[in-house]
Amino acid sequence: MSDTQPEPTLEQRKVIYRARRGLKELDYYFDPYVRTHYLQAEASEQQVFAELVKEEDPDLLDWFLHNHPTKPEFAELIAKLKRLQSAH
Repeated sequence: MSDTQPEPTLEQRKVIYRARRGLKELDYYFDPYVRTHYLQAEASEQQVFAELVKEEDPDLLDWFLHNHPTKPEFAELIAKLKRLQSAH
């Protein structure tokens, strides 16, 4: 974490840990978001991300890679993670 980011709370640390999937296809989207956006995000977005990383890997792969319809509460955040990655 860079010096410009706030120190993560215990709950934020748990979410960051949970975001490490070990699947390169998911880490491709999660890692940049966690490194550069998660700690500065609004509390509501952090909560949605916390719920997103609780989902099963096959569902996440479908949503990110195969553009299957996602749960409505995740649609906006998944779109954001895809936009962030396409900007790199």
